[in-house]
Amino acid sequence: MFLCRLGGLVKHHHFDHHRGVRRYSSMNPVPLFYTGSTRSDEHVELPRRLQRSERKPLVTGITELKRTKRAERKTKQEVREITLRPPDNGLLVRRLVPVAHEVHRSWQVLFKCASRVLEQVGVHACRYSVNKDRALVLSSFRLAFKIVNSLANRSQFCRVCGEVHVGGAPHLIRTCDVAGSMPSKEHSWVRGGTEHVLPSVESFHLYDRLGRAVSHEERLMVDRIPAVVELCIQAGVDVPEYPTKRRIYPVYNVAGKLIDFERKFPRDYSSGIDIQTHGFWEKKKNNNNNQKERESESFAFGEDAQEIATRGMEAWERLQSGVSELMTKYPAQTCGFCSEVQVGTKGHRARICQAYKHQMRDGQHAWQEATVDDLVPPVYVWHVPDPRSGTPLVDELKRYLGKLPAAVELFAQAGAGVGEAYRGMMREDVCVPELDEERLVV
Repeated sequence: MFLCRLGGLVKHHHFDHHRGVRRYSSMNPVPLFYTGSTRSDEHVELPRRLQRSERKPLVTGITELKRTKRAERKTKQEVREITLRPPDNGLLVRRLVPVAHEVHRSWQVLFKCASRVLEQVGVHACRYSVNKDRALVLSSFRLAFKIVNSLANRSQFCRVCGEVHVGGAPHLIRTCDVAGSMPSKEHSWVRGGTEHVLPSVESFHLYDRLGRAVSHEERLMVDRIPAVVELCIQAGVDVPEYPTKRRIYPVYNVAGKLIDFERKFPRDYSSGIDIQTHGFWEKKKNNNNNQKERESESFAFGEDAQEIATRGMEAWERLQSGVSELMTKYPAQTCGFCSEVQVGTKGHRARICQAYKHQMRDGQHAWQEATVDDLVPPVYVWHVPDPRSGTPLVDELKRYLGKLPAAVELFAQAGAGVGEAYRGMMREDVCVPELDEERLVV
């Protein structure tokens, strides 16, 4: 009987690799103090926090990876031309160029909206995450971070673990169970900012995405920019500060070797004949017209906070869908044990991994296929059902509460509508009882 029930559960189990959540479709949803008129047939289980020795789940199964590698090895033994299609041949996928520009604009709008909404909604986070965060370096986002720095005194974070909370009063849920935490597992909240709601994941910028990987000796010479921006650049967005090679003629593959008939650096390159593939900060020239245009891209003076939150929520959804569409053609790699990301067909060779058993890999990363959550970390936080009440969430009622990505929760508390994709995470069909009623719940 148990095996039959287990088989029925596995049948309705699905894993969304691009969103990083597990979905359970069942005729018997979780009966926790339900009061809705129509019961939801889909319950979303968020990914659990991995242990230090655990590896991220693979997007493609290990059996399929072995089968693909065997086929590639067999093909390379035959001396013949292998037909390559964009972007594997160095050319752009024309239909994805508008998508890349839309993702780049949504990325900028998202940070500006988040910085403005932080004036109304406070953010609480854990101090342990401050050492992990790294500031964005792309000049197009300098205006947004000037606003963020001025609002840093309006948000807080926990001193011990990486927990983040969005709202006025920080929650009292005892989930701080890392080394150095208190015996009661209560969080120690301090002020935080936008970098805790929208953490930056950086990647090495590649002048030629079909070229060789970045070596360990070049790790300090090659620029690091946000992974989303690097993905947009490889997909067709031109950023003057970070040039990239745009091929006119395709690259050919003969017996596993790439043959490129173009010059390494085109003659009509406008920045000079002594171009370097790294160290672009030495050749940056501020464009006054572009700088004024960026500064003018601000919100209206009297725009309501709810309208800004709605624009931010739309930008978040466009960013998620756009990055997912771009990654179908432009892959990215991530380390299976740490948060390192490299946009491209292969990972870099810098020996900077300090995760589980990095000594056995000589500091090399354990590269595997990345997902959208690796480039745009969602940072799941507890959903506050009634932000205006001012009552903090307590540990005794945590099983009735849902979770949302920090950016979605931030905009939701400012008045923006939440999409249907997050209904299964919010658990709005569950009524949160009072403390004196909790013991009566069946």
